[in-house]
Amino acid sequence: MSTDCIFCKIIAGEIPSTRIYEDENTLVFMDINPIIHGHALVIPKQHHAQITDTPTDALARCIAVTKRVAKAQIDALGAEGVNLHQANGSVAGQVVDHIHFHVIPRFSGDGHHWNWNNKAYDSIEAMSEIGTKLKNAID
Repeated sequence: MSTDCIFCKIIAGEIPSTRIYEDENTLVFMDINPIIHGHALVIPKQHHAQITDTPTDALARCIAVTKRVAKAQIDALGAEGVNLHQANGSVAGQVVDHIHFHVIPRFSGDGHHWNWNNKAYDSIEAMSEIGTKLKNAID
């Protein structure tokens, strides 16, 4: 637990939340500022700032719970789809330094659009060079 982490304070019950699932390792609660109503956050109870700091078993548990929340959004809310979002570092849009997964129900005409701006590589060779760097860095 981190004493200055808002999510750790939610886990500890120091800050109120609408909890929708909890087990010994994972907590799911409603996002107080939802993109779409029904937007939930899945977090490990153990504090880890980013995905690269989080033990693989904790990530696996979070993903398993994320899948269950997505199914619940489809079954209970009639969502036609679900977006999953996870950001690491402020440059990537991470606001709370406690790893979390956004589970966002989607509906036709819900008015939300992602700001996705695709780019192109200068060449297949440029893409391959970056791919090789990544391949060589994967543990």
